Amino acid sequence: MTRVPTTRRRRRPTKNGVVLSHDLIVKTAIRLMHEHGSEGLSVRRLGLALGADPSSVYRYFRDTDDLIRAVADDLIGQYLSDFVPGPDHRAALRELGTRIHSALVAEPRISVLTASRVTGRPHEIRVIELGLGILRHAGFSARDAARYYHAFIDLTLGFASLDASAATLAHGTDESDDAVWGTVYARLPAGTHPNIAACAGSLATTMRGSAYPAALDLFLDGLEARRR
Repeated sequence: MTRVPTTRRRRRPTKNGVVLSHDLIVKTAIRLMHEHGSEGLSVRRLGLALGADPSSVYRYFRDTDDLIRAVADDLIGQYLSDFVPGPDHRAALRELGTRIHSALVAEPRISVLTASRVTGRPHEIRVIELGLGILRHAGFSARDAARYYHAFIDLTLGFASLDASAATLAHGTDESDDAVWGTVYARLPAGTHPNIAACAGSLATTMRGSAYPAALDLFLDGLEARRR
């Protein structure tokens, strides 16, 4: 990414006595998204929160989209900071995927806006380097490592987006949705819906949580079969 030249960056304190910086703007943007959701991230509101002229944000970021990429990369850094892959490639990929998924679901208002973005920034670069390294160390060619990393990261981000979206639903909505498995599907007759009737109890249990752990294990099983 091309950074904004440092000569254009503000070094004088704002009217609130704060000296602007790249990190301060990102942290403030994250706070606004926590409080107001994605609609809370505007240059005008950000300027007010910083106690600075909104146009000063453009000394650090080209536009709001550039800022969103920085927020996404900051979130990546939170789950990556202490990650060190071990020698077991399956365990390493499982931990990496679980960390990514957990971090995004823990920040649903941010992840619904950032999970599908490509940042090109340092934390994302490190994730890709680590993921490809794990796969190549497992014995996959460069071509296959790229293909399987693509599948791995999209699987992880896709489930994270789905689970994060569920976390942003109005209070009580998830309970109402879960109840449908008992009030509708569990009562369908075996004569007309034999498969649902046979699996109704299991559906009511498994559909209440995220399917990511099971999907990740299936992916890792398939990866191991390909490796062998």
